[in-house]
Amino acid sequence: MEDQERMHPYIPELADKLRKGEVSRREFLRLATLTGMSYGAAQFMAACGGAAPSGAPAEEAPAEEAPAEEAPAVAGPKRGGTIRGSMQVIRIDHPARYSWVYDANVTRHVCEYLTLTDGNNITHPYLLEKWEASDDLLTWDLHLRKNVTWNNGDPFTADDVIFTMNEWLNPEVGSSILGLMSYLQPTGIEKVDDHLVRLNLDVAEIAVPEHLFHYPAQVLNHRTFEGDIVAQPVGTGPFTLEEYSVGERAVLKRRDDYWQMGEDGKPLPYLDEIIYIDQGEDQTAAVTAIKAGQIDHIFDVAPPTWEALKDFEDVEVHSIGTARTRVLRMRVDKEPWTDPRVRKALRLCQKRQRILDLAFFGEGLIGQDHHVAPGVHPEYAEVPTPEYDPEQAKALLDEAGYPDGLDVELAIGTGWPDVVSYGETLKEDAAAGGFNITLNTMPNSQYWDLWTEVDLGITPWTHRPLGTMVLNLAYICDAEGEPVPWNETRWCDDEFTELLVQANGTLDVDERREIMKKLEEIQMERGSIGIAYFFTTWIIMNKKFKNVHPHPTVYDLWNDLWYDPEA
Repeated sequence: MEDQERMHPYIPELADKLRKGEVSRREFLRLATLTGMSYGAAQFMAACGGAAPSGAPAEEAPAEEAPAEEAPAVAGPKRGGTIRGSMQVIRIDHPARYSWVYDANVTRHVCEYLTLTDGNNITHPYLLEKWEASDDLLTWDLHLRKNVTWNNGDPFTADDVIFTMNEWLNPEVGSSILGLMSYLQPTGIEKVDDHLVRLNLDVAEIAVPEHLFHYPAQVLNHRTFEGDIVAQPVGTGPFTLEEYSVGERAVLKRRDDYWQMGEDGKPLPYLDEIIYIDQGEDQTAAVTAIKAGQIDHIFDVAPPTWEALKDFEDVEVHSIGTARTRVLRMRVDKEPWTDPRVRKALRLCQKRQRILDLAFFGEGLIGQDHHVAPGVHPEYAEVPTPEYDPEQAKALLDEAGYPDGLDVELAIGTGWPDVVSYGETLKEDAAAGGFNITLNTMPNSQYWDLWTEVDLGITPWTHRPLGTMVLNLAYICDAEGEPVPWNETRWCDDEFTELLVQANGTLDVDERREIMKKLEEIQMERGSIGIAYFFTTWIIMNKKFKNVHPHPTVYDLWNDLWYDPEA
């Protein structure tokens, strides 16, 4: 290994675990890169079976995310072409306030992230050249790329990063990052020089690089941004925003001086233009349009859309396992959900496999009423899956003072077909457990207006590469005891929070998993949610487009996407 690459003291221990078969190659790569080892050096060490390499590359070359699946060999990329995607074009202003992925998809091509987590849950430098973590994980040095310019010609510097992070941590902005990065205060952000930012954390945290790819974490130009990215669309990305018409369409044009290079030695992107067309929440129109050749891509494919297009010859269907889910969430500050017995009673009324089969054609994994995904999150600990038990549910309701059962209202967005199926199935199966459920149906847009306010609802949650990441976002309170911005259930538990802080700062895989098991069990016993399933994500794209990288968070990452009119 080259001398300039500092090895974190945990790497030898991690390499020993790899040699003994105690961690997988993917776990080794993920943890080694998070602690500051370059991806190339980590790959080299993994290939050597954990042996300390000599002459390993100190830095990986700048690249788009690693594909989650192997694509067939094709001719080299061609330049030109327009991709037309069906996706809602909603009103947006401050990227730090984005609350769903499609909020960010348009501006993701304009404003970039400091890091990039690929389809294999490995995090790479992006606007960063590299990062370095101190032995105790309390200090993180972020080394910025020096060849990056904003699309208005300004140089990208540490001042932009510091400005952006202060926006994230400003309570008046209302960003979910405030809860995710609660370990960092504005006073802990230090400018060392124009291309080095040092983060001094309050508590140890292993996942800082992964948090920097949270979808509201797009980096902003400190000279131009005044609170509305549509009004000031200045970014470091490969496209410029030419048009943004709410409810109609968004148009992006390639820029000629982007910092990343293509395979032909010229600046990316390969495409000339991206057009997003708003066809509403119901994807029926999108299915018709893609079959007619009017669009090329559909954002966040719903199960009926997949069923309609999976055998259509003009498209390719890519699938990837994810931690995406639908959360049955209960406001613990509202009766009857203040009582953990009532919450547990409703969880016991889920026939999990039946719900998954009806909602998602069985394409996914069974959930266990905690927000850690089996087979996806690296720190998942195996726990027994709760059985459907309406008799125990009725007994718990009786104990809680509801011997005759409960009438409750469940809010659901009708634009998510699987959410509707989840709600309808739960309504049927929960009757035997003493719950009389009335479904309060509404458009998705209305649900998003109310998602933190309804007493009982089913909220879509997207993929996060770590279980601890989503737990920090949704199930803790701040130092003053107030729920963090995305804690929709208002649930706070001192023991849970203390254990989560421990898990956040624990490098050892086995120790981290033991802590996670306790966290899972707390959520299952006295938490505020039910999770019946985690589901597969499908990417459906016109087969003329190449270099498609399926991403579990349904991020559109089209820097190196290219169009082959002859395919």
